[in-house]
This record gives sequence, C-alpha cells and structure tokens, in this order.
Amino acid sequence: MPTVTEENYLKALLALSDERGKVTVSDLSRSLGVSTPSANSMVKKLAERGLVNYQKYKPLSLTPAGHKAAALIVRKHRLTEMFLVEQMGFGWEEVHAIAEQIEHVKSPDLFQRMDELMGHPTVDPHGSPIPDANGHFTTANDRRRLSDCQPGEQVTIVGLAHDANDFLHFLNDRKLRLQTRLTILQKERFDGSMTLAYAGYDSATFSKTVTDRLLVS
Repeated sequence: MPTVTEENYLKALLALSDERGKVTVSDLSRSLGVSTPSANSMVKKLAERGLVNYQKYKPLSLTPAGHKAAALIVRKHRLTEMFLVEQMGFGWEEVHAIAEQIEHVKSPDLFQRMDELMGHPTVDPHGSPIPDANGHFTTANDRRRLSDCQPGEQVTIVGLAHDANDFLHFLNDRKLRLQTRLTILQKERFDGSMTLAYAGYDSATFSKTVTDRLLVS
C-alpha cells in the first residue's frame, strides 16, 4: 500500500498528465516543491513497484495500476470535500486542506459509507468529477469555458477550471456558485472581458482570467 508521500506523487503525476499530457521529473518536482534529485529517486521507486513508467530523459506516465491508485486517492479527496459541504455545512473554500489530510486514511469502508450517505455524487463541490470505486472518471462532454461563449447565450456554471482559495473567495463575494444561470450581455473584442446578468446582478463585468476559469453548459 503506498505511503502518504507516494500517494502525493501519484496524485500530482495524474493531475499534471491531465493538464499537460507530457510530464517530466522537473515538472513533478516543481509541482510538489521538492528537489529534482528527490523526485527522481521517488519516481524510480514507484517504477520498481509497477506504478510509473520511467525511462531516463523521457516523459513520465502512470501505468494502469498507478493510474487506478492515483484516481482512488482523488476519489477519497473529492468525496471528502463533498461530504464536508453537503453533510457538515462547510463552504467550498474551506474543504481542500481538510480533504488533503483525510484522503490518506486507509479505510475503504469509510469512503464507501460517505458515498452511500450522499447518494453516490458524481462531482465534488467545485464540479470536478469523482472517480468511481474502480478509479474510472466520467466527464460531461458538453462543458466549455465561459470565455468561449458568445453574447446572447444563456449558460449554467457546472464546474471550475481552477479552484484555488482566492478564486473561490472571489466567486463568493460576487454570489457565483455552481448551477448559477448566466446571460452573456457583451464580450469585448479587445481583452475578452464579459458583461453578464444573473440573479441579483443586472450587469456585472468579469475579466477573461475569470471567464477562463468558469466551466459552463
């Protein structure tokens, strides 16, 4: 069974692979805030255990076993976040650090019970997909960035491309949540900023930095 450190490496490699496709040891070391030699040593260890494909000077990738192990860590993290929000009343900006600790608990029954109590949710509080018990992800095909939409369209927020705390607080201040219905009033050709209407706001303007991070359908 992977250690906490090994789990963090697997989860980071999965996230980087999804984001960039090709991942180097240097990418991994920067993501985890460790030295390149330390990352290289751990990658070799994971490769020996059949969890990572490693060849010197070539991109890293997870083996099928490594991918499943990483996905199950993500599953525990996202189920915990959803449980904290739905069952315990935490805000979506409060749950990441707590879930980072609980995701390493070695008790499948705990997470199975969480899943059952919540009726088997398919997404976490930020709209990210929760892998199933076999480590399989299901992602809706109709999601797109708000920045790709055009004036006149009506869309609903279904997820976030980035869920950093400062961004979540920004959204809280502007009463934007998942399932918020938006009407696109205007899109500036110069900088891509958008003017939107939604519940409580007849007209609110957001930068492309914000609209790039909002996933809608």
